[in-house]
Amino acid sequence: MTGAGPIAGAASETGRTVLGVTRSANGQIWRERLTQAQSLTALAMAQRFGLADVIARVMAARDVALEDAEAFLDPTLKGLMPDPSSLVHMDQAVARVADAVQSGTRIAIFGDYDVDGATSSALLSRYLAEVGQEAVIHIPDRIIEGYGPNGPAIEALHQDGARLLVTVDCGSTSFEAFETAARLGLDVVVIDHHQCGVELPQVRALVNPNRQDDLSGQGHLAAVGVTFLFLVGLNRELRRRGAFAGRREPDLLALLDLVALGTVCDVVPLKGLNRAYVTKGLISMHARSNPGLAALADVARVGGKPSSYHLGFLLGPRINAGGRIGDAALGARLLTTRDSAQARAIAEQLDRLNAERQAMEAVMLEEGDAQAVVRIQSEDPAVLLTGSDGWHPGIVGLIASRLKESHRRPAFAIAYDASGKGTGSGRSIPGVDLGRAVRKAVEEGLLEKGGGHAMAAGLTVRREREGELTAFFNEMLREDVEVASASRELKVDAALTAGGATIELLNKLELAGPFGAGHPEPVFAFPSHRISYADVVGNGHVRATLAGADGQTLKGIAFKAAEKPFGEALLAGRGKMLHVAGSLSIDTWQGAQRVQLRILDVADPQVNRL
Repeated sequence: MTGAGPIAGAASETGRTVLGVTRSANGQIWRERLTQAQSLTALAMAQRFGLADVIARVMAARDVALEDAEAFLDPTLKGLMPDPSSLVHMDQAVARVADAVQSGTRIAIFGDYDVDGATSSALLSRYLAEVGQEAVIHIPDRIIEGYGPNGPAIEALHQDGARLLVTVDCGSTSFEAFETAARLGLDVVVIDHHQCGVELPQVRALVNPNRQDDLSGQGHLAAVGVTFLFLVGLNRELRRRGAFAGRREPDLLALLDLVALGTVCDVVPLKGLNRAYVTKGLISMHARSNPGLAALADVARVGGKPSSYHLGFLLGPRINAGGRIGDAALGARLLTTRDSAQARAIAEQLDRLNAERQAMEAVMLEEGDAQAVVRIQSEDPAVLLTGSDGWHPGIVGLIASRLKESHRRPAFAIAYDASGKGTGSGRSIPGVDLGRAVRKAVEEGLLEKGGGHAMAAGLTVRREREGELTAFFNEMLREDVEVASASRELKVDAALTAGGATIELLNKLELAGPFGAGHPEPVFAFPSHRISYADVVGNGHVRATLAGADGQTLKGIAFKAAEKPFGEALLAGRGKMLHVAGSLSIDTWQGAQRVQLRILDVADPQVNRL
């Protein structure tokens, strides 16, 4: 078999193992993603729409219904975008900003320090500049100011002349800060997407599809997606008011590159309108009309057509590096500049900061992993708590994520200051609600503050309470962690050979993309391929070459895997036959394209038999 196809035969029952792999190098069961019912849907799709079998299988396995297949293959903004007015307070927000545009009122934009905040701020700023409004952007310092609007920043913006404040990707729970704004006579419009309670701050308008009285059904949007909806409404209102008489309207579609970047990096589900945003945004990004994004792509060595992978793993981390360890405003500044030389300088600065972040992360991770090993050996906690005085609070979330992956359990990394106050970030595994546990710990008085959602949470804790907190998490979450850890699976879409991994196949797969959160990238199993080459390259990556029975080869890479079980198995498997699983991408080098496998796991055929 040289193309992608069903794994070991025809449609199967739900959950059948792939290639008999019940324990891979990473301790996972490989299971077929496609269920029996979905395989029938895939067959019908292929026949009705003339789709390649692999495309139909990928779509059906991601719950695309037969009647939705045609629209799915061509996601359009026209077909998927709701009327902006369907969001609560949207019309009030649009009216207030339209008034400010027409009267020349000075507008300040307050954004979050992550990629969603930077892209939302830049999106609004670039549009306002097109209609003659040069707004000022304020991105708070993660360490000094923390998340969201604050009184001193609002006072400074007001003193600078701002009379309207628009917050993006924040503000839904900023009660105290907006009391300051009200005292100063500064109007506030909030554009956000975060979860919030019934009680909301008093502002001119608060647009948030996740507010409890909003029935628009757009709660899956990132803040940048909500901001784009707002701009569609604002553009419509300005047109109605005759603001574009005798002049050209702003090109909203050209701004979708920013929407795509923020959507992918905020890890919201790539379904519905989000999928249209990213699909069209990647086209816009390929045109390189935004000098900042073009410069960032150059320093990140993103060649050829950009993909969701490039946005999430190459561009996004560089923008985030400014907010983590440097100037939090660098990302928004990069994305708003029209000067190519300035864009190049900022992009290079972010690239350097990202390299510094990686170096700091490596040191912190080594220390955190050593702590984790000791604690697992001595007490085997359900939730890992690690921490140090020397850790940077802007990087603890990354450390928690790495520890969670390495030790297959929820993990926290905590940066303590000289007083013993710790700022921590946690990451969880599927099936374990970490945010609920943290909120309960706050209620119990174990934490000074904390919150989050099922898969990620933040907390503030005193060092002397760390032992009590570990015991609390153990009691509350151990059973959930044990159940979740016992069912570690890798979902596989189809079997493939090295010779079947072609540019043509990947071009076909683009029809079922873009892939990301909620719409996972296809995973292929390569049965019994010989590892003709394997070695460590770069920062602990393992590069390998797979050879099929017909002699055709495929190059692959396992990122940061040199000291992980599947990387060690690749290195020890030189010259041997292994089952290999991973995702395919197009690697462009000096103008030439080739297919590359991103290796996710390996298994020994002698241990795992059909």
